[in-house]
Amino acid sequence: MEIYQLSNEEVFKRLKTSNNGLDHKDVQKRLKEYGLNQIKEVKRKSLIYSFLANFYNVLALLLWMASILAFITNTPQLGIAIMGVIIINAIFSFWQEFEAEKATEALKKILPLKAKVIREGCEIEILANQLVPGDFMVLEEGNNISADARLVEAYQMKVDNSTLTGESRPVRKVSGPVEEEDNCIESHNLIFAGTSVTSGSGKAVVFKTGIQTEFSKIAALTQTIKGETSPLQKQISRLARIIAFIAIIMGISLFIINLYVVRLPLELAFLFAIGLTVANVPEGLLPTVTMALAASAKKMVGKNALIKRLSSVETLGSTTIICTDKTGTLTKNEMTVRKVWIPDKIVDVTGAGYEPKGDFICNEKPVTHRDIKEIKLLMRAASFANDAKLIPPQENDGSWGALGDPTEAALLVAAQKIGFNWEAEMEKMPRFLEIPFDSKRKTMSSIHQKPDKKVVYIKGAPKKIISLSNYISINGKQEPLSEKKKSELIKNHDELASLGLRILAMGYRNLPDDLTKFSPENVEKDITLVGMVAMQDPPRPEIKDAVAECHRSGIRIIMITGDYGLTAGAIAQEVGIISNIDYRIVKGKELELMNDQEVIQILKSGENVIFARAIPEHKMRIASLLEEQDEIVAMTGDGVNDAPALRKADIGVSMGITGTDVAKEASDMVLTDDNFASIVAAIKEGRTIYENIRKFITYIFAHETAEIIPFVLMVIFKIPLPITVMQILAIDLGTDTLPALALGKGPSEADVMDRPPRPRSERLLNLPVILRGYIFLGIVEAVLVISGYFWVLYRAGWTLGQDLAFTDPLYHMATTMVFSGIVMAQIGSLLACQTTRMSSFKIGLLKNRWIIWGILFEIVVLLSILYIPGLQAIFGTIGLGITEWMYIITFAPIMLFSDELRKYLVRKREKTNFSFESP
Repeated sequence: MEIYQLSNEEVFKRLKTSNNGLDHKDVQKRLKEYGLNQIKEVKRKSLIYSFLANFYNVLALLLWMASILAFITNTPQLGIAIMGVIIINAIFSFWQEFEAEKATEALKKILPLKAKVIREGCEIEILANQLVPGDFMVLEEGNNISADARLVEAYQMKVDNSTLTGESRPVRKVSGPVEEEDNCIESHNLIFAGTSVTSGSGKAVVFKTGIQTEFSKIAALTQTIKGETSPLQKQISRLARIIAFIAIIMGISLFIINLYVVRLPLELAFLFAIGLTVANVPEGLLPTVTMALAASAKKMVGKNALIKRLSSVETLGSTTIICTDKTGTLTKNEMTVRKVWIPDKIVDVTGAGYEPKGDFICNEKPVTHRDIKEIKLLMRAASFANDAKLIPPQENDGSWGALGDPTEAALLVAAQKIGFNWEAEMEKMPRFLEIPFDSKRKTMSSIHQKPDKKVVYIKGAPKKIISLSNYISINGKQEPLSEKKKSELIKNHDELASLGLRILAMGYRNLPDDLTKFSPENVEKDITLVGMVAMQDPPRPEIKDAVAECHRSGIRIIMITGDYGLTAGAIAQEVGIISNIDYRIVKGKELELMNDQEVIQILKSGENVIFARAIPEHKMRIASLLEEQDEIVAMTGDGVNDAPALRKADIGVSMGITGTDVAKEASDMVLTDDNFASIVAAIKEGRTIYENIRKFITYIFAHETAEIIPFVLMVIFKIPLPITVMQILAIDLGTDTLPALALGKGPSEADVMDRPPRPRSERLLNLPVILRGYIFLGIVEAVLVISGYFWVLYRAGWTLGQDLAFTDPLYHMATTMVFSGIVMAQIGSLLACQTTRMSSFKIGLLKNRWIIWGILFEIVVLLSILYIPGLQAIFGTIGLGITEWMYIITFAPIMLFSDELRKYLVRKREKTNFSFESP
């Protein structure tokens, strides 16, 4: 018989296990027999192909063309040099891509898939790859299923099988044997690796792992999908094409002018055209961008933000609105019961955290569950309608811990504090059935079997429980609950909620003997209310500063929570999301009655608003409406039903600790500490990386202009070319490589969060970048180096129009002056380009240690080319004297202070969009 046809007992017998799970020896034996529970990865594209790909990108093809022309014009030395540049650039690019891929693989290990199993009678959490056939899995809403298994318990359980069947509608699952199916995947008592639990809970026995699973059959297809190209990478590719086009047009134009206007020999005209083409190519552009993105993603991990898609890095920098949950994100998610309300009494609870130390204080005296009947009923409902588990110190590194929802864990701690032994009570009244919590119902029920009847214990949102209640327990007796009394109860609830406390209500019902269908509609009615529990989840201490930083940077925060409005409002006021004076609470039901225009009006009004008692569908709607208004939205979520909203938002942010597997898969970023402050840190890093790439481009453009203008002057004034092609190559892929990387790895500017978010439509290469790099810094640098060129020539008696042979030592001295001048000027540009608006002196000129190494690298390469005889011959240089050094050393401070003046004017006239402003 097939496994889906067997009874539960036969399943355990076939797989040689039990409802106590496997023991350690069995696990080790089966691991050796079946191997790790992981899909065998398809062999990836060979590294050699990745390496070769760097030889045919747009800029590489342009250099190949220049190299071929150099051989044609009988300048093999130049052709070989350009080929060397291509090879060095390819090696460098490949190495950066290889490092980025290694970093990505390392990031995957930060949040490994886990599974809950019962082994040796204890429920534990293990790495999913340690699952073996015979393991007894425990499944809850939001879990990813990591192996093929047969259900033996199922409570209102539905599974998303879309990864296997393509059918998006969740499938209801059962635990008993089923008849023969045409396709085992359609069996209602089987679950499969790669699918997920959308609702309910259950337990299942694993029967297939690793490459034996159904999912392994389609794994090869998923592994061959190409990685996403981020918008920033697309912009860089577009920039490369623009540069290539400009280089070709300028090269052809110079060739034609030199051939037909200046009437240079063909070979010389070709040589100069090649030189101008090479001068236009920023060889280090592509690898530096790859390095910067990979380094940024790695840096974010250190700030508890795991970036899953590179595109998220730059999108983060443009975020205009953060839609955040409350519990765990703004708060510590360390629930502690503070007050218990029972009819006509409020009992205070002392103690904090998961350690069950503390007292219940009523009328300034400690009480136990035996003293007040309703407290015992309350604690029974709180601990029975509960799936959490407390972990004693000996099993949790010396301190008390919890497995499951922190709210439910807090209820168990409270029960222990008052001396209620729920485990002993549960043995007397075993659980018959669970109706899991649902965000729409806002309740959870647990049905228990007494010797003579079934009883349901229910907990949930107070207003929901009150509405379902027809009775209230007073002094151990059921009394009718009138509408007037319900109104009074809601007032009591609001008073507690206004203190920032989260409140749950509890009740019970004796089920009729003839009830056979245990659906929520049949079970959750005619409830007897026993009381309410008020819990405190204090805000994280760092949230207030993070919220203030968002406000300062033009990022709006909207709280969307399933919690009660007054509770959410108290927390929002405490952390600074809303003002203490006036704010609006929009409840979920109120939101459903509004049309889209009314919701948009609230969102656009700018008033302080909290969306309370919201369900995941509301998050989805709000995200959609905000994006229609051209906002860039970051949306937090942790539940399985949050997945659509996380996918819809520009940046879906899931919780690494409390988040479900489904939410993590749907998100773009996972917070490994569930902390709102980590979102703000990630946004700051997103802004920083975008700015750093712009700084690098600006820095590169400055010397591009200084390399191009000599060719223009050569044509206009018929002067000897002030810089050779070999010297251009020495700058582009020699002295400028490490400094460019230093800018790419630079820290955030102090004012990076004082600026409004970057518009979605803004280009990486925009007018301010062109004006600052090509025009302002480029022209200043060009004027300086050309002045050095003419200074050397005129000191030696040369006059304009006089011939000067390329082999003349004076020509070598003049071109060396230009080459060295560009390097010295670039040191000044490097220091200046560390910031865009604020003064470089304010952040510290050498605060970025990479800048120091970049400058030292430039100087070492420059001195080597100038004074090592073999390199002198290759690059056509000559050693400079003290006088020449004194002249060009001034270039660095001139470049730095010129840009400092520009920044000063930008800061003074920022609001008038001064033409040289950099974004």
